[in-house]
Amino acid sequence: MTESIHAAGKRLHFIGIGGSSMSGLARFMLQQGCEITGSDRDKSHKTEALEALGITVFIGHRAENVRGADLVVYSAAIPESNPERAEAARLGIPQIERAVLLGRLMTTFENAVCVSGTHGKTTTTSMLAQVFVEAGEDPGVHIGGELDAIGGGTRVGRGDTFIAEACEYNGSFWHFFPTIAVILNIDEDHLDFYKDLDDIEASFRRFAGLVPEEGWAVGWGDDKRVRNVLSKLKCHTRTYGLEPHNELRAEEISYDEQGRPHFIATLFGHPLAEVELAVAGEKNLLDALACIAVADICQLPMSSVAASLGRFTGAHRRFELTGITDGVRLYTDYAHNPAEMQTAIHIASMQPHNTLWAVWQPHTYSRTKTLFDGFMSTFGEADRVLITDIMGAREADPGDINTPMLIEGLTKRGVKAIHTPTFDDAEAYLRENWQKNDLVITLGCGNIDLLNEQIGLHGDTKK
Repeated sequence: MTESIHAAGKRLHFIGIGGSSMSGLARFMLQQGCEITGSDRDKSHKTEALEALGITVFIGHRAENVRGADLVVYSAAIPESNPERAEAARLGIPQIERAVLLGRLMTTFENAVCVSGTHGKTTTTSMLAQVFVEAGEDPGVHIGGELDAIGGGTRVGRGDTFIAEACEYNGSFWHFFPTIAVILNIDEDHLDFYKDLDDIEASFRRFAGLVPEEGWAVGWGDDKRVRNVLSKLKCHTRTYGLEPHNELRAEEISYDEQGRPHFIATLFGHPLAEVELAVAGEKNLLDALACIAVADICQLPMSSVAASLGRFTGAHRRFELTGITDGVRLYTDYAHNPAEMQTAIHIASMQPHNTLWAVWQPHTYSRTKTLFDGFMSTFGEADRVLITDIMGAREADPGDINTPMLIEGLTKRGVKAIHTPTFDDAEAYLRENWQKNDLVITLGCGNIDLLNEQIGLHGDTKK
């Protein structure tokens, strides 16, 4: 870590400070004694929370925002043409990309556990954070979400271990320094950056190759592409999963009436721990196995690990119950690609309900277009589907993909799908048509969670 980043009193300016990772990094550096300012295109819960900490957040990107900063931090979505980056370059203010800063932070710890995968990163990283904290390890943590067990998405920590999500977007995780790399799965996403699934696999291989020979790579052994990556590494490897060839397995699996798993974790056939999860579904079971694999490598007491996993109730925006209105339970989930969304809807289907409503805010035109066919097979377990207009985020509208095209495709497949362009439209349609004991889940990595909040403000929402 360079002295200029660590030095108390230095002013760091974050462009795009409202992003999940950026807001967490801003908090982390604030706790390191730096002065923090930032800017974002829109006001949000995250910008308001940062302002509550005393951080100055400018809404809108303007050149004057960076003046006086000692270092400018930007996310991969911020181009050089951004007025703040351009002004920083003109003034000679050093700039650093978010992932590079995060990578430098982890070099100040003896161990760096980096959790990668197309989906499941936040849940698994959160599980690990809670397990390590409750085992007394005092880790540093950086999560692309918020976890009540650590009071948010970041934790400075004074122990030997740093735990962080490792995102594949734009090759961000190539800038990290993992001593333990976790690969949860390798699926299609971010095809605006990667050519195809083979290119994505190669990216994960490059990431895992960063682990030193004495380090470890942990991967889901039921995923052929993950196994391909592990087979080419020089470091120690460990596979986990359900199939017999895995080293760490879940055995004697059962589920309760709400889909919450109970299982025995075994390593090379020998029992490690009996685990009863408070979160539902096979995906959470697999994430817990990944967590157990890391905990075992780090020699944490398995009794403590099992107890912590039993208390884990999820990170915010990961199948999060936001309230009950008119007798209807409302959940939100950050899922934004077909595999994640299908998992979230499946978990929702296992909860008591009459009609299951899925409300989707598609995120970015490129993802919606490249994964179109996958989205068409996502909603099989939902009774009714509402889809808002596409949230472009960092992208301009190319004019060749839109929500009516999604509605048409789903309707042809027998899905009852309705176009509700805005949150107001979605709320009005839900209120006119839902009935007591229905269940609503909102899906997307944009600001779809605001729909849940909006409904709560307009009704008798309670948890």
